[in-house]
Order: sequence, then structure tokens, then C-alpha cells
Amino acid sequence: MDHPNATMTSPSGSTSAEAQAFLDAHPEIEAFDIVLTDANGVGRGKIVRRHELKSIFEGGRHMPISILGLDITGEDVHETGLIWTTGDGDLRAWPIPGTLVPLYGTSPPRGQLLMAMYMLDGRPMSSDPRLALARQVDILAAKGLYPAGAFELEFFLLANERDADGKVQPARAVLDGRVSGKTEVYSVDHLHGMEPLFSDIYAAAKAQGIPAETVISEYAPGQYELTLNYRKDVMRAADDLVMLKRLVRAQARRYGVTACFMAKPIEKYAGSGMHFHVSLQDKAGRNVFAEAGGENWSLPLLQGLGGLIQTMAESMLVFAPHANSWRRFVSQSYAPVAPTWGVNNRSVALRVPAGDAKNRRIEHRPSGVDANPYLIAATVLAGIIKGMDEGLDPGPETTGNGYEAAVTRTTMPVDWRAAIESARASSFLKNALGEDLHRTFVAIKQSEYLRVARTVSELDYHLYLHEV
Repeated sequence: MDHPNATMTSPSGSTSAEAQAFLDAHPEIEAFDIVLTDANGVGRGKIVRRHELKSIFEGGRHMPISILGLDITGEDVHETGLIWTTGDGDLRAWPIPGTLVPLYGTSPPRGQLLMAMYMLDGRPMSSDPRLALARQVDILAAKGLYPAGAFELEFFLLANERDADGKVQPARAVLDGRVSGKTEVYSVDHLHGMEPLFSDIYAAAKAQGIPAETVISEYAPGQYELTLNYRKDVMRAADDLVMLKRLVRAQARRYGVTACFMAKPIEKYAGSGMHFHVSLQDKAGRNVFAEAGGENWSLPLLQGLGGLIQTMAESMLVFAPHANSWRRFVSQSYAPVAPTWGVNNRSVALRVPAGDAKNRRIEHRPSGVDANPYLIAATVLAGIIKGMDEGLDPGPETTGNGYEAAVTRTTMPVDWRAAIESARASSFLKNALGEDLHRTFVAIKQSEYLRVARTVSELDYHLYLHEV
């Protein structure tokens, strides 16, 4: 029987030396957020005191298994099999190496530590999203391939107050209170109004070792994008995105505005995506997606695209996991609506950016910013693996307006319900996520769908109350 205070070698690879070095370097920090990412990408956990940190690195921290079986509101979903079927027992969460960081601007000073869930005997907990990604990374490593990548973070900065119609509205500039209702895409001057907030976001990212780079004003009032530098370790790239979302939300709150990561918060403007850039390196560090002299595209790149195209329809629940996610897929909204690929073309789902061959990569564009980056990366890598293993052909490149491209080989889900049913029946997705996480994720989405479907909205009253 596992004793609550028993110690064992950390299955995550964390060491108490990391904790001690951090404590020595940061005597001012009094407490730590310990954060476990659930299937919806929501951080769940605890705030612990400074003196507790080393024991977490030495023996992990017991947490209930049900923490990975919650819906978006934090309520239990019994159909996951993670609640009373297991007696809601404790498992053991362990620190993710390299994620122990200070939280910028907190008072009193706090730190943050990402966690992953393991069985009491140290085996990976198969419904933990990060460990599903680790499994795909291991499959590639066995083939002598190592995924590199980066995510892009699009989001809105909204006022805390609604407008006269009860709708959300862009935040006023934190510098001088100005408000713009215009689409000021790529406007540098517009960014200046949010300069104090973005300065603190960059400072917080630097404190956490997150390679945040370019910020732009995006394709809607109040919408912005932050890019992240490419990582040779795709696991760390996903960690970057999880940590960046948390710190953007926290810094925005300190300035009295709301950082919104809904896929489509404002009905008349484009939604927010989470584009994932990915490539594969061999043991010598060579990018296997890069074409050699004389060839048009490398075979691994084309086969990877083929796998992603063939599996996209059944994977859409991962990329668009919520009811609101599906409002983003509107023609000419810069959100892809078909399993297409093209070069330097933002109207396709899979974009091969132009540029130096040594930097050749796939930009996976379907995902909304509301999706879980660990699940996105795990599913994308599994699709690439399938394409390479089976030698799949992506078909002809899409040129011009990809929204008008005819799609005959794959039927995409038309809405959230269809995506749930497609995911439920998918043997590919079951393999990509693992059977337990597949069951957990689909059960959570089904529970959330039923909750939304039975809700009588204000729109229902507007359309039908006095008309039918």
C-alpha cells in the first residue's frame, strides 16, 4: 500500500535540486501555484506555502483522480470513469522539470509550477493531456525523429463592462483610456495604447523563460497576437503556451481589463486561433521536412500533410472543443473550413510558410485559442506519424482562395455535435490520445454539449417568444 508520505524517484524527471536552487535564488517568494492542466486546458491545482515545495519535488503531491474528469465549469463528469468508479481516490502529481518560475508582479511574491499526473506506482496517468503528448513524442523518438514547434497566441482584450446591448466590447487603451471600434490590423500606433500592459507581459514572460516575441494588432478591434520562438522540444513549446495564457490573463486583470481566450467572442469579427508550427528533426538535427536540392517538396513533408488531411475531420473536436469554437468557422474569416494545404496561403488549413528550406515546417491552422495545446500537438503528431507510416498523399496544393476549393475526399463535421460523434467513432483519435483520455475527453464534451443543447437562450426568446 502506498503511504501518503512515501518518497520515490520522480517519474517526471524532476529533482529536489531544482527546487532548492530556485528557493536559494528567490528568498522573497512565499507561496506557489501548482497547476495541473485538464482536458479542457484549464489549470487546476492548489496554492502551497514555500516550505512545502521541496517535499513536492521529493515525493510528488497527492491529488484526486477526478481533477482530470471535470467539465469546463469544474463539475464532475461521471461518464469519464474517473469519479465514483474509482472511488475518487488520490493519484500523485509530479513537477514538470523546467516549469518552476516566479510570477511577475504578485504581492506577496508567488511562484508557479506545472504538474503532471501519475499513478501511485509511477506509471503515467493515461487521462493526463500532457502525458498523451509525451507518448507521441516517444513514438517519434523510436523512429529517430524529434518534433520541434511553436504556437501562436491570438486573444482579445475586453472591457470588464458590457455595452448597452449586453455585448462584450474592446477594452479602452490602458495608457490613456482611448477606445477604438475599428479593425486596426497591424497598426503599430494602436499598440502604443496598450504599451504598459504589453511591457509587463514581456517582463513576466522573461521571468518565466518564455520566448515571447512579436506582438501585433490583429484582425478585429481589441484583438492581438503574440508569437513564440521556435522550440526544439515540442513538449516545452506546449508548456510555453499554457504558461503564456496564464500570465497574459493575470497581467490583463491587474490593468482592469479581461484577456479573452474564447474562439469567437464578438459575432461580427474574426475569431482567435492557436496556430501550431511543427517540423521534425533527425538525430543529426537536420530538418527532415526540408527539401534537398532539385526536389520540390520533401517526401516526409508531403506524407505528413497527407496524414493531417486524412485525419482532420475526425480530429476536429480536439481543434474546436466548445460550442463557441464552431462560430469561428465562417468563410473568409481566416479560419480554415476544409482539409486543404497550400504554400504561403492563409485560406488553407495546412500552410507551408515560404522561406528558407532549412526552416521548412507545417503551420496547422484549424485550432481555436480555446483548445488544449497538449491535445493539439499530440493529435497533429499522430497525424504526421500516420501519414509517414502509410505513405499518404496530400493531393494537389490549393492555390488562390482556399475557401472556394472543392473538397471531395473528406467530409468535415458541420457543427459541435457532429464533431463529437466523429471523435467518438475515431480509431485514429483513440490511438492519438490513448483509450482512457479519448473516453474522458469525449465524455466531457458530450456532457457539455447536452448542457448547452437544453439551455433556452435569450436568442430563443428573441426569435420565437412572440412569433410561433
